Amino acid sequence: MTAVRGIRGATTVAANERGAILAATRELLEEIVRLNELAPADVASVWFTVTSDLDAEFPAFAAREIGWGEVPLICGREIPVPGALERCIRVLVHWNTARSQREIRHVFLHGARALRPEWAV
Repeated sequence: MTAVRGIRGATTVAANERGAILAATRELLEEIVRLNELAPADVASVWFTVTSDLDAEFPAFAAREIGWGEVPLICGREIPVPGALERCIRVLVHWNTARSQREIRHVFLHGARALRPEWAV
């Protein structure tokens, strides 16, 4: 049976620069694809959020660059909680799959490893 499952991921960037945001987002998505053997045709949609200190580029643009042209994508601003991790890109991939929730591999890279150490890559 196929269900829609969520794959969570997050990463950080060193600076609010277009190239840094795109490179970090590509790395994050490519690791999600690799660990889950995910095909873009099976992705229902993707929700990206960024912290308020990142506005040089939309992370969704990186998904288009790696061939996710048919996937519905949206970006939003993360809630500005005092003391929260800075320069952070988060993603929630909605994936049509027969895998169980326990079989999903979530990906937390770089400084975002601190958010979910059990899912750190």
